[in-house]
Amino acid sequence: MAPTSVTNVFSSKGDVAYAEVRRLILTGELPAGSRVPQYELADRLSMSITPLREAIRRLSSEGLVAVESHRDVRVAAMSADEAQQLFEVRLALDPTAAELAAIRRTDHDILIMREALQRLVPVTRQWGEEGLLAHRDFHRALYFASHNDVLIRLLDDVWDKSDRYRRMGLELPPGDEPRTRDLNEHHQLFDLIVAGDGPAAATLMRAHITESLTAAAIRELQEREHTTAHRPV
Repeated sequence: MAPTSVTNVFSSKGDVAYAEVRRLILTGELPAGSRVPQYELADRLSMSITPLREAIRRLSSEGLVAVESHRDVRVAAMSADEAQQLFEVRLALDPTAAELAAIRRTDHDILIMREALQRLVPVTRQWGEEGLLAHRDFHRALYFASHNDVLIRLLDDVWDKSDRYRRMGLELPPGDEPRTRDLNEHHQLFDLIVAGDGPAAATLMRAHITESLTAAAIRELQEREHTTAHRPV
């Protein structure tokens, strides 16, 4: 069977444009504050400017772009406030997902989580994108094991929006560290979920998030914003 094309996966050209521009923002290929090259993207995607503008409206409602005019659209700035809010939501929801996964996981869930675990590498500058993608795969397998569709959708969205801050964390000193603690905690989480120990899985997940790369990015952004606010005019 031939592979499914991108245009078949999404219901409209607007969906295709939305998915691609969102990907470029979240991966940092379109950096914070940069102009969104609408006409160049339309040419690349072989579509008119109209679907791109539809995508821009959706991304604006998500806070990922700032629209000053049809022609002047920029990737939203990164801020300590947004990073902190995303971090707080993860602190609230990820432990719940881990606890539910320990209660509800099936044999198939365990298989998927084990496969994701085997692909894990440390989330460091050395491993870069490979580390981030493997990290996401494991957490998403854990979310699915919760069998709570609303929780999964919420965590998917928060994870996506946290990616810009996670990638920023890779560029900070913690991104150069071996971060074997993180890797070990993933294995421990898996063991606790397989054992059905929900409270212990939730406690470990909370500690895991507290020392994440996003936390490092928050501290850096707070310092930058403090320095800017107190810089002599």
